[in-house]
Amino acid sequence: MKFSVSSSALLSLLATTGKVISNKNTLPILDYFLLELKDNRLKVTTSDLETTLVGSIEVENVESEGMIAAPAKQLLDSLKEFAEIPLTIDCNEQSYEIKLSWKSGSLSIPGASAVSYPALPLLTEEKKEVTLDVDTLVNGINKTIFATADDELRPIMNGVYINLEPQAITFVATDAHKLVKYTSDEPSDVTAAFILPKKPANLLKSMLLKEEEPVKLAFDSKNAIFALKNHTLVCRLIEGSYPNYNAVIPANNPNRVLIDRIELVNGIRRVAVCSNPATNLIRMDIADNKINLTAQDIDYSMSANETISCSYDGQAITIGFKSTFLVEILSNIDTPTVQIELADSTRAGVFKPVYDDKQPSTTLMLLMPMMINA
Repeated sequence: MKFSVSSSALLSLLATTGKVISNKNTLPILDYFLLELKDNRLKVTTSDLETTLVGSIEVENVESEGMIAAPAKQLLDSLKEFAEIPLTIDCNEQSYEIKLSWKSGSLSIPGASAVSYPALPLLTEEKKEVTLDVDTLVNGINKTIFATADDELRPIMNGVYINLEPQAITFVATDAHKLVKYTSDEPSDVTAAFILPKKPANLLKSMLLKEEEPVKLAFDSKNAIFALKNHTLVCRLIEGSYPNYNAVIPANNPNRVLIDRIELVNGIRRVAVCSNPATNLIRMDIADNKINLTAQDIDYSMSANETISCSYDGQAITIGFKSTFLVEILSNIDTPTVQIELADSTRAGVFKPVYDDKQPSTTLMLLMPMMINA
């Protein structure tokens, strides 16, 4: 297997696919890139057994085709030291030596047989196929992924729930403290739902930023395949039934706050410095078009408060939230003004972005309150 390729193009491809490689691989071969050369295209595969990413680029001066496993760390470390130059790569499939040559020198690293590299999982005949708009997928993952959990006991909470319906596509994530629901008006050809794990969701998030074409998605009850222009992502889905998220969203919230989002975030950050490190509790007293933020740490005799103007329609209310979650939710809303809907001090607060015009999507974020000791 021998060919020529641009050093930066190869580095870019390997850096993207290399994100799949885990630090704790159970099989030594998973620390390698699987390189396959066919019809002037170099295909690079990486896997951690749960997630597999395949990328490809055009190469030149192909003298022979073939397949070999190349050590990921050594190959990436080598390529990072090159400026943009043409490289000739020669892989010996008997000795598994991989030789990189350039105008003024060469280097050699040991490869391995490609035979033991795990095969791509195949979908069953019951698979479903749908084409998704890039923006819908990017926005859905971006808006929700921060609310996923890291809970070994409840793995279904560790991913983004994607619900495809004829009239809309809904993305949901929750860790039992906060919940985000993003609904796009984009119609879907199929009615189905699955839970996308956090790792492939993060990989998709970064790769989709360079995509313009719609993404082809095929999935069954166990695996999903996302086909992009130059990459294919195959991942094992999280199995199990997702909690009934609509049941926890309060239907009737008579108390409504309209407030400048940045002003509120900055106020919370300032006051939170004096909150108890164990709870990060921030108390909000809302009345007369004002929010009074209070935090205190009795152990160290610290306290802080700040009053922020808002537009408030409702009864006077006192509610407590964890400041770190509050900042996280407000930081993931992209409008200058945010609407907060509250029922009482024991029920979840609902946060919504406020737009000037009608949007093709809706975002709802929910945060469970904390008990305030009187």
